[in-house]
Amino acid sequence: MIVPISLLAELLQALPQLRAQIYFKSSMTALSHAMEDLVLAGSDDEPLVIASFQRERFYRQEAHRYRRIASRSSQVYVLAAPETDFKNASECHETVAFAPEDGLSKEWHLVVLGEQYSTCLICQEKIVPIDNQDDRGPLLMDQARRFEGIWTFDREVSSKAAALLLDRIGNYRPELAEKIERARTTYKLVKTPKKTRKSATSKASKPDIITGKNSKIPNPKLSDAFTERLVTYLQAGQHKLLKAYSAIAAQERKERLVNLITTAMRQSLNPQEIVEVAVQELGTALSASRCLIYRCKATDVAVKIDREFLGPGASSMLDQTWLLHDNQIWSDAVARQERVYIQDTAQHPLIVNTKFLKKTVKNWQIVSWLMVPVLYQGRVLGMVEMHQCRSTLAWEEDEIALVEAIATQLGAALIQAETYAHLEELNQQLEALDRTRSNLIAITGHELRTPLSTIQVCLESLNSEPDMPPELRQIMLETALGDADRMRKLVQDFLTLSHLESGRVQWNVESLTLQECVDLALSSVRSRTVDQQLPEIIAEVSAELPLVQADGEWLVEVLSKLLDNACKFTTPQGSVTVRAKCNGSRMVEVLVADTGRGIEANSLKVVFDRFYQEEGALRRSAGGTGLGLAICKQIVAGWGGKIWVDSAGKDRGSEFHFTIPTV
Repeated sequence: MIVPISLLAELLQALPQLRAQIYFKSSMTALSHAMEDLVLAGSDDEPLVIASFQRERFYRQEAHRYRRIASRSSQVYVLAAPETDFKNASECHETVAFAPEDGLSKEWHLVVLGEQYSTCLICQEKIVPIDNQDDRGPLLMDQARRFEGIWTFDREVSSKAAALLLDRIGNYRPELAEKIERARTTYKLVKTPKKTRKSATSKASKPDIITGKNSKIPNPKLSDAFTERLVTYLQAGQHKLLKAYSAIAAQERKERLVNLITTAMRQSLNPQEIVEVAVQELGTALSASRCLIYRCKATDVAVKIDREFLGPGASSMLDQTWLLHDNQIWSDAVARQERVYIQDTAQHPLIVNTKFLKKTVKNWQIVSWLMVPVLYQGRVLGMVEMHQCRSTLAWEEDEIALVEAIATQLGAALIQAETYAHLEELNQQLEALDRTRSNLIAITGHELRTPLSTIQVCLESLNSEPDMPPELRQIMLETALGDADRMRKLVQDFLTLSHLESGRVQWNVESLTLQECVDLALSSVRSRTVDQQLPEIIAEVSAELPLVQADGEWLVEVLSKLLDNACKFTTPQGSVTVRAKCNGSRMVEVLVADTGRGIEANSLKVVFDRFYQEEGALRRSAGGTGLGLAICKQIVAGWGGKIWVDSAGKDRGSEFHFTIPTV
């Protein structure tokens, strides 16, 4: 028969003058051993001994002592919840197995009644939550177990406790009724009325708890002042030990987290990975409802939350825009460059009197709010925010110090990652400059020397042979003029790209009809290639497209260069197509497609680089400087558009796309 009622509650109900106090587990063990030794060393005949253990494993540690006690008395009863072979039995003493669901499974009792003395220990385990129990280890866990209850020498209290326990034993082992009755008679114990037991839980569910003083009913004959003082010192020692363990665990937790961030910093120079490790570990360590770490500058108006730790019951802020400019708490933390901690947002005057903060706190259920800036040499790099959404339980000073230590480590890590990124970018720029230098030498050597040589040969021939036939003279002049124009275009491309890259171009933005610009570009291409056979050019640009907003001269330049490029790499039997459409983002997308040589997949990302030539600068078949697409990229970027290329591969054509904003 399971009895869910607490024995401690029944005792406090029966004797309302009693007050419970808190005992640590080690104190309980010392008291129990002292009470057992009292029986083993005493001279009383047949003392009544009743011990109730929470589990069989706790009894097994004391089994040898109770076998010795049983040799001094036949009235010895041991109760425990079975785990292996513990069962109801009558061997050296009476064993009583109760169900794990019974209220006794949360209690620890020992009652001793003799002719010359009496003592009892009636306690119930008090569950006290301990943060980060896994970090503190089993030793601290065992030391931290606490019980609330009564320990006394008073005979009235001991007799009442013995009577209540005998009632429990009778429920579990009715066959011991005669033996239990003998114990009642011998020790003058009165059986507890059933109505009293039923009311115990309702009237004594919340006993008054006093700590720091042994609150027993005084009995001058049996009290032992020395024992009381010893227990007091033992309790105080256990309390100090627990505080010492807590301090050590907190320091270890802080060092572990700092080391974790340092390790992440050494293993990765990616700021996002470093922040992800920090936000998850910090949120877990402080049991926060929400932990945010985001990068920002002192002048930022808003940030997008991309890293977050989320505890139970808190709503996610991932991908939310977090306003900073109107957040006075954030501004204070940045201006003072130190933490801002608000334990209870509902009572803070700044939040109560600021509409924006009041709305923010309500929307995100922020009860406690901690902000710690991430700094490096006085420069704000980011912010660490800790939110509690269900409790105003204060974070301890060492916990806040832990957040500040992590913020300091983050500052160093982010600066290191930023420095590395700048070095990488600088290396890439240096490599690009080196490639540019090499290409410039190659282009200059070929594109300038070749036409100059031709011009020189033609002029020397004209000068040395005044009687040259008119037909040959005309050919020489046309050749010289053609190469001179080729050199002029090369120099012009250099100057154009230089102006675009340096930002010295003045844009004359106006509303334009795209169809008109396409027609002008087609006319320019055809006029420059009168003596060449071009592929078929198809223009499919609707007059109903919205007006575009761009510099007309530069737009025609982009279209001309893309059409020139397409015609250059497409045979006369192929085709070039120009199309345009609205792409749904206030942009018109223009497509210049051809059926020509195509582009290899590994070259798609570099075709817009300066001096790029797929065949190499000195062995190309189509001529050109390799600056045309680089110029197109700079022009399109100037009006806020994008340009890209698609190709299925070699000899499968190419598709060049670019976008223009609409009016």
